[in-house]
Amino acid sequence: MNSEKNLPELPNTPVNQRLTPSQLVTAFQREHPDWLTEIVEAHGEVTAIVPAGHIVEVCSELKGGAETKFDFLADICGADRGVEEEPRFEVNYHLFSTTKHHRLRIKVLVNEDDAHVPTVTGVWRTANWHERETFDLFGIVFDGHPDLRRILLPDDWQGHALRKDFPLRGYEPYSLK
Repeated sequence: MNSEKNLPELPNTPVNQRLTPSQLVTAFQREHPDWLTEIVEAHGEVTAIVPAGHIVEVCSELKGGAETKFDFLADICGADRGVEEEPRFEVNYHLFSTTKHHRLRIKVLVNEDDAHVPTVTGVWRTANWHERETFDLFGIVFDGHPDLRRILLPDDWQGHALRKDFPLRGYEPYSLK
């Protein structure tokens, strides 16, 4: 695992004052400018948008950093932004620090024609089931996952049930006609 690292000091921030998630992510972006493409603050929440190729490094650093300590992966969920949107899919990682009491959302945007994201099961073991659920319902493939198979739907299910273009009554033989 990563050794603890200190983020660069922010100007006018006393050492004994806790940094907000926004300040943490801003400092993190200064240290690794190619790892975060955008930081969004809305409704009291901070979301950092990360390129898919850097998700493992970002998660490892956020988990092991002395100031961040995001040691709890609360959830990974997919979202279909619609067939007219590109990138069509997003994968959201909801992180929590049990010692610093910070919350942070990491978002990875994924194109429909290349719906692949590296697995973070090496960072948090609980990612295993969350990634399987996202794969099952949205069809997003987590490269390097130790057991990527359906978790909610039957093995012979056709398609991915939470995609916006999935038929409301399903495909045969599971149709409700």
